[in-house]
Amino acid sequence: MTPATLANPITLARDLIRRPSVTPADAGALAVLREALEALGFVCRAMPFGDIDNLYARLGSARPNLCFAGHTDVVPVGDAAAWSQPPFEAALEGGVLIGRGAADMKSSIAAFVAAVARALEGGPPAGSISLLITGDEEGLAEHGTKAMVAALAAEGEIIDHCLVGEPTSSAVLGDMIKIGRRGSVGAILTVEGVQGHVAYPQRAANPIPVLVRLLARLQDRVLDDGYEAFQPSNLEITSIDVGNAASNVIPGRAEARLNIRFNPGHTGAALASWIEAEATAAGEGFAGRVTVETRINGEAFLTPRGAFTDVVSRAVESITGQPAELSTTGGTSDARFIRALCPVVEFGLVGATMHQVDERAPVADIHALTAIFERLIAGYFEAFAQTASAG
Repeated sequence: MTPATLANPITLARDLIRRPSVTPADAGALAVLREALEALGFVCRAMPFGDIDNLYARLGSARPNLCFAGHTDVVPVGDAAAWSQPPFEAALEGGVLIGRGAADMKSSIAAFVAAVARALEGGPPAGSISLLITGDEEGLAEHGTKAMVAALAAEGEIIDHCLVGEPTSSAVLGDMIKIGRRGSVGAILTVEGVQGHVAYPQRAANPIPVLVRLLARLQDRVLDDGYEAFQPSNLEITSIDVGNAASNVIPGRAEARLNIRFNPGHTGAALASWIEAEATAAGEGFAGRVTVETRINGEAFLTPRGAFTDVVSRAVESITGQPAELSTTGGTSDARFIRALCPVVEFGLVGATMHQVDERAPVADIHALTAIFERLIAGYFEAFAQTASAG
């Protein structure tokens, strides 16, 4: 691949989609990306952790360092026979690119690489451009961006600002930029009692009433009424399982799962402690045991509006002609890890078809996204290279 070829994002997007990189498999996707970046002069570094392949690439050594973060791993295709085109063929049909990863988010990676190729036609950046690309965003996310951020921080690598290329647009390209995300805590509540005959309850310890009362107490608490730029936090019970097929048997075990999406008014640790305290209280006087397993999937964060969000917003509006909403809605992303290094925002294609059969992205949107990224790169170094020089 040559710099001239890379200026067209569709070629690279199709090459990436043709690698069936279902987490944790890489299937050659990072090698394709590495070849493209090295053709542009990037110094590329493999950063494997566990069974996950990751890539950090940097062009230049000076500050400021503008980083683009993303992932080449994708979710499974589901029923391949339900697709109108083979999911890893990267077919073009009616001006639309169809394939797993077209929206989430191989096309976005290709658009950023194409934007860099175009930007370099005017000379090297007044600082550095880097890419932090993982193969573990769609999985457990333990050996991907999280591990890379920790390693880069320990080495003293400085990233000044980061754009995550997730498909944040809602209805049309450019209608939404994410400047924060809610945190996530998951919990498994297990009540172990004593199995017995329903006619002899004194010989048993029914775990179901204990679990139901515990869930009711957790559900009844109003966590908050919202937070700056965030909706109210919410707790959702996602599963209750007893596994009892007999109507005349008191079960010996009951389990429930829940998830809390929370705003910056809380911390994951505080919410986990609250759940555990309620579980302890629920088990008092019960002839059995109540246990809790919690997992903090990410803390809530907010990137304050300022020079960086302004640069991104102006780049989007300059191409779409419409201002973008600065939002904190949706689920979690790898931005929750990157925020430990630097201010981070997320922007990319429309995400309506991500993870679906016939995942797709209009070719026109991919080209428009490339133009937005090109404007963003130029605007970023105009704004922050001057600041760095003044400092």
